Amino acid sequence: MIYQGNSLTAQLLDDGIVELCFNSKGSVNALNIATLADYSNAIKAIAACDEAKGVVVTSAKSTFIVGADITEFTELFKTPDDEIAALFKNSSDIFDAFEDLNMPTVAAVNGFALGGGCEVILACDLRVADTSASIGLPEVKLGLMPGFGGTVRLPRVIGVDNALEWMTTGKAYKAQQALDFRAVDAVVAPENLKAAAISMLKDAIAGELDWQQRKQAKLDPVKLSPIEHTMSFNTAKGMVAAKAGKHYPSPVATVALLEKSVKLNRTEAMLLENAAFGVLAKTDAASAQVGLFLADQVVKGKAKKASKSAKKAVNKAAVLGAGIMGGGIAYQSAYKGTPIVMKDINDAALDLGLNTAAGILTKQVERGRLNVKKMAATLNNITPSLSYDSIKDVDVVVEAVVENPKVKGIVLKEVETHVSDDAIITSNTSTISIDLLAQSLEKPERFCGMHFFNPVNKMPLVEVIRGKDTSDDTVAAVVAYAAKMGKSPIVVNDCPGFYINRVLFPYFAGFAQLLLDGADFTAVDKVMEKQYGWPMGPAYLLDVVGLDTADHCTDVMAAGFPTRMPKTDNDPVGLLYKNERYGQKNGVGFYEHTKDKRGRPQKAASAASVELLASICGDKADFSSEEIIARLMIPMVNETIRCLEEGVVDTAQEADMGLIYGLGFPPFRGGPIRYLETFGLNEFIAVADKYAHLGEIYQVTDGLREMAKNGSSYFNTDVKTNAAK
Repeated sequence: MIYQGNSLTAQLLDDGIVELCFNSKGSVNALNIATLADYSNAIKAIAACDEAKGVVVTSAKSTFIVGADITEFTELFKTPDDEIAALFKNSSDIFDAFEDLNMPTVAAVNGFALGGGCEVILACDLRVADTSASIGLPEVKLGLMPGFGGTVRLPRVIGVDNALEWMTTGKAYKAQQALDFRAVDAVVAPENLKAAAISMLKDAIAGELDWQQRKQAKLDPVKLSPIEHTMSFNTAKGMVAAKAGKHYPSPVATVALLEKSVKLNRTEAMLLENAAFGVLAKTDAASAQVGLFLADQVVKGKAKKASKSAKKAVNKAAVLGAGIMGGGIAYQSAYKGTPIVMKDINDAALDLGLNTAAGILTKQVERGRLNVKKMAATLNNITPSLSYDSIKDVDVVVEAVVENPKVKGIVLKEVETHVSDDAIITSNTSTISIDLLAQSLEKPERFCGMHFFNPVNKMPLVEVIRGKDTSDDTVAAVVAYAAKMGKSPIVVNDCPGFYINRVLFPYFAGFAQLLLDGADFTAVDKVMEKQYGWPMGPAYLLDVVGLDTADHCTDVMAAGFPTRMPKTDNDPVGLLYKNERYGQKNGVGFYEHTKDKRGRPQKAASAASVELLASICGDKADFSSEEIIARLMIPMVNETIRCLEEGVVDTAQEADMGLIYGLGFPPFRGGPIRYLETFGLNEFIAVADKYAHLGEIYQVTDGLREMAKNGSSYFNTDVKTNAAK
């Protein structure tokens, strides 16, 4: 053994070949500070070994290296950017030292080689991948760029244009795709990987492969003529800026870096990468996107834990109500492999549900994302039925009938008599109390909410709503089923609106008050879309939700929170609803909705709606972007904090991911709590206090004031107990 570390070993094999094997103590290999130290020590040991003639880099895990340990680096990102640059220079120096070994090196890549893992294989002279490999530099998705020399090496390995594509999209490439890009030199079956890599290394040692030329190419400037350089970067800058927009600085910064660094040698280019990484790591976007990644891990981790603890497996499901929502639920379950019965009371409804599922599948086939065989298998997994007999052997039922408590109560009571004693019953309600609906059941412990978002096939969130009588086993089984469907489940406790709608409607209330004070709804939408980053402004979102639905939800919220969310006689949404302006569903709401020549939806402000609103709204007034954002976002953030304090949602991470998954909260802001903490708790309180006279939705909680006073973070504090986690 040449070197034995905690996370890797260097062992001398036959013929002077050294196997440098990554083998962390956890389930996967990740690059943390300790592993980098091991890597550095191993390189020194290899360089000092007189018998060493070449190095093959392997992994003892089922996957190569998943990337850097971002949980460890987040604290480092809080240091000044020049200190971050110095830290990453020390790290990139380690990769340089490996690249500078005076012997050929070959990577044997299995499974994921992402981020830092990809940078490890780029430091090798040659690369062999097995068919399971997935290779890429996804740092842009964290608001960052490669920091261990990836921006320097990749353009010199696969070319500037290809490297720009890899780094600005963050896409991972399968083995054959990587071979097509020349990112790897061969692809073999998994069982042949190590032997193939060693064979290639022996060829290099014997001089049959020019590994020195490969090494030198990564040390020199990229060979581009001035015209090629100009064309590549002018094209890339235009495309990336248009796609990324002003809110995502990472891809734009990556292009700007490469425009300079490809002209330089490795040493000079690496210093530019170190500095650029340090600047990006300090941006709000990076903080938000890294936080988003970590929050997503919390949500996935909880779902995985629930799945392992679930005592009941869902092998067959049923959905009651075969409308657009029911058809979407049926599609999602069937597509992910769980057969589902779609039950309704008439053939027309069943046809609508089946057509919804078929339409989703047909679009995927047309776009080349699905083959006809998979489409047929999915449709065969959906059994339409008019009879309750068809659900007697299902494991879970999702009730998705009309949003009316009396109708739902009748259906649920009837369902309970037709399913097995251990079948789980859920309701896809968006606002109706789970405890209220549970009163219709003999066994409320097997009942909970399972709130899907429309369109089901695109929206990742499922709210699993726990009632006061819902058992832990029921929650675990439903979370496991939602995860099996490919969704991200978040467990919340029952309350009016649950979590998502509860925090959405104060946002809508702030919008309504802004209109009453004379704001132009198109101007508000523009600010919230273009400047804040929502996919839809509040008026457009209300049209998509349906003004009839929004009016109904307003009644529910007013009943639940009469002082904070009262329904007023001059409510703009209520006015449009009473005048049969329902939004997108009937073609007119705040906007008139039509389709262009290609069938794509388009909208224009409705003159008739503007005239209607003028009857209740004040004289037209201009509001600054800052005031528009404050008056809409303060109520949403305040209600999110209340949900945390009351235990409606368990953690700040789940609170953030819920709005990102369920509402499309701007990812570069990281969610409402990440936005609050980036803004600053004291600063937020000061702005909110300016608007406190507008009503209770603008008045911050005592808990928030206490958090600000103590300098605490919602991400490491249990706000229900005010104890550090």
